[in-house]
Amino acid sequence: MFDMAPVGQLLMGLGTGLVFGFILQKAGVTRYQVILGQFLWKDHTVLRTMLTAVVVGAIGIYGMLALGILQAGDLHVKSATLLANAIGGIIFGIGMATLGYCPGTGVAAVGEGSRHAIFGVLGMLVGAAVYAEVHPTIAGSLLKAADFGKVRFPEITPIPGWAYVVALVVIAGVVFALLPKSGGKSGAP
Repeated sequence: MFDMAPVGQLLMGLGTGLVFGFILQKAGVTRYQVILGQFLWKDHTVLRTMLTAVVVGAIGIYGMLALGILQAGDLHVKSATLLANAIGGIIFGIGMATLGYCPGTGVAAVGEGSRHAIFGVLGMLVGAAVYAEVHPTIAGSLLKAADFGKVRFPEITPIPGWAYVVALVVIAGVVFALLPKSGGKSGAP
C-alpha cells in the first residue's frame, strides 16, 4: 500500500524534526502570545527566527554548491505553480491566523504541552487528508495553472545565485537593524 523509506532515512527525518522542534521551542515561537505579537507587530521573534533560518539555509546551500558537496541537480526544487501556491498561501494564512500556529510551531507547541494546539494539529491532519483525496481531481487543472516548472532565479535571470544570497544577507541585516530592539518574547515566562 505505502512505499516506506529506508529506516536510516526515517531516523534522519525524525532526528531533524526533533532538532527543529527544539530550536523552535528555544526561540520561543511555540508560544501563542509570541505568534500573536508578530501579527500585531509588537513582537518580532518569529520574523527574526524565520529570516535567520532562510539566510543560514541559503548560505549553506550555496556554500555546498560552491564547494562541490552538492550539485544543482540534487536540489529538490518544487514547481513554481503560482495559482496553487497563492491558494495554498491563503489557506495557510487563514489557518495560522485562526489557530495562532503554523504546522511546525503547532506540533512543537503540542510537544511543549499546549493542549489548545492539539485541535489545530488535528485540523492540519484532517486538512492534509482532504487534500490527499481531492489532489487527483485538481492535479490536472488547478495545480497546473500558471505552472512555470522547476525553476530558480539564477536559471531565469543573468544574475548568479551567490548574488541573490548576498542580497538576502544585506536585506536581512537592514531588517534586523530597523526592527525595534525591545518588545521581544512577549510570551516568555
